[in-house]
Amino acid sequence: MTEFLRFGTARLRAVFLLIALTGLASLVLNALDATQNPWITPLQTLLAFSVPVGAVVIYVSGLDPSSRWRAIIILLPVALALVLTLVVEANLRLPLAGVALGWALAGWFLFRPRQPRQLRIAIRALRQGQHGEALAAMDELVKLEPEVAAHYRLRAEILRLDGNLSRASRDYRRMTRLAPGDAGAWNGLSEVLLQAGRHQEALEAARQAARLVPGDWVASYNQGMIEDRLGLARPALEHAGQALAANVPDARHRLLLSLYLVRAQIRLGDRAGAEEALQHLRREGKGLEEWQRLLAHEQAATLRKALEDDIQLARALMNDDAALDGLD
Repeated sequence: MTEFLRFGTARLRAVFLLIALTGLASLVLNALDATQNPWITPLQTLLAFSVPVGAVVIYVSGLDPSSRWRAIIILLPVALALVLTLVVEANLRLPLAGVALGWALAGWFLFRPRQPRQLRIAIRALRQGQHGEALAAMDELVKLEPEVAAHYRLRAEILRLDGNLSRASRDYRRMTRLAPGDAGAWNGLSEVLLQAGRHQEALEAARQAARLVPGDWVASYNQGMIEDRLGLARPALEHAGQALAANVPDARHRLLLSLYLVRAQIRLGDRAGAEEALQHLRREGKGLEEWQRLLAHEQAATLRKALEDDIQLARALMNDDAALDGLD
């Protein structure tokens, strides 16, 4: 069900642009005399038709390939029924709208995917901390359904928990081939490669995610973190700032972004900018507590290895135990 809720900023912009352009074209046509130009009415109908159909096409393009047929079966008839309401007599419009709504509700339940048995086993085993059983179930499921990108995502997460970053990166790469427009696959690949110390490859994956979803804070966060590791002060400053401007929801991520801003400003020789970023860092005490709880968990070994130094430095800066001049 959640794949129907994923739309993305870029696709929302595309829909708004479609509505704006068709609306503008319709206004221009309204200024013309329809009696002297009989082609105006059919063209306006075509413009109205293009909005719901175009919105369906834009939406479906962002779905996992395994989910697209369901969206098309459910949404395309709805779009066509809504278009018909524009050209039929007024007394038929309400029944047609009812048909569209009824089909949408019926299709939602009729074509609801059933969770494979192996997926249920893997999720249950993962909740119980039984990674071996979860991994075996996902291996079996991937063999049965090798073209479903979501299966590789879950298996990659299990492998990350076990510290098997090489296999996890292969699963994410397979996801990027199956669903090249899925920014989550590129972000996941970026994070795994970062944890494996393959920073340049990680940066390329993060950049691809950012191209797919401009303005997404996760992609900006990943870019800023990797650029901080590589000592690329100006890009790190830019992307960490972009992420914070995008209203990062978690205090722990805001804490690290503030740290990267502090370090980037010091590397660029901007002491005043570093002091300002440090004040932001010191307001994220809740984030430090979140990281401490999270990294104390036994399943956080891989994450601890990747981030512990940054978190210790953030703690020292928050407590005045580290000098700004000592950062590099």
